[in-house]
Amino acid sequence: MINNNHSSLHGFILLGFSDHPRLEMVLSGVVVIFYLITLVGNTAIILASLLDSRLHTPMYFFLRNLSFLDLCFTTSIVPQMLVNLWGPDKAISYVGCIFQLYIYMWLGSIECLLLAVMSYDRFTAICKPLHYMVIMNPHLCLKMIIMVWGISLACSLLLCSLTLQLPRCGNNIINHFLCELPAMIKISCVDTTKVEIIVFALGIVFVITPLLLILISCGYIARAVVRMKSKAGQRKAMNTCGSHLTVVSVFYGTVIYLYLQPGNSASQDQGKFLALFYTIITPSLNPLIYTLRNKDMKDALKKLVRVDYEATKMNRNWK
Repeated sequence: MINNNHSSLHGFILLGFSDHPRLEMVLSGVVVIFYLITLVGNTAIILASLLDSRLHTPMYFFLRNLSFLDLCFTTSIVPQMLVNLWGPDKAISYVGCIFQLYIYMWLGSIECLLLAVMSYDRFTAICKPLHYMVIMNPHLCLKMIIMVWGISLACSLLLCSLTLQLPRCGNNIINHFLCELPAMIKISCVDTTKVEIIVFALGIVFVITPLLLILISCGYIARAVVRMKSKAGQRKAMNTCGSHLTVVSVFYGTVIYLYLQPGNSASQDQGKFLALFYTIITPSLNPLIYTLRNKDMKDALKKLVRVDYEATKMNRNWK
């Protein structure tokens, strides 16, 4: 195996969108814009929820984790992607590719589980409001986050290590814009059925199972909302859950189409564009989705902007 993979130790070639050179320049602009939106939006959510004491609740604790996750996720991909889009050099070092492979798998698995945890939080808040702060205490919230990050890390280590053990017979050309699991499996020169079965089985555990739990919790939430006598309470519950359900639909819909189709039936170009949407566009949409329908978050962001403006004004006066 070491001999077969020896040439790959010098690095890999990421073909990306090199078949469409004009498209590369357009995509580089799109990627930069959405990356900046991701940075600004998710950083604003983290700061606003930390600085506003009203947002020191389990819901916003998990939302901060999601925002931090999205920042890490896009930052692990975008810099290398822009280098490849801007120039003729499509190479990525062996260490860089392996690092990206593990991080991409780890953070993607975390988001699958984290969205399920956030749904459980909303289920508890709406269906068991009197016991909410007792059930979702800070100790439990921290334990849940540690478990999500730890289980996802174990999954990433297992799947990526199995993939890297596959002989590549000198193949180092990856038909993608990043080092991801299916693309790495495709450049193997042996039968990969066993690895693909393991990947699919863990995909069921990390994608389908959390999605089913989310849908079940949504069913209970919908029933609880219908029974509410207060119209204001109904509206607040629907706004909060509607935002979360939108994020869940976009995220899981893309992931299932990309990675859990029999025989990986999506075409190469179609798969790349969907992966671009999943890795670049979705993290930039999350802050907008959670903010637009959330009055508390909008108020916290206004307060953050006001504090920043006043601080800038004071600095100018001192000068």
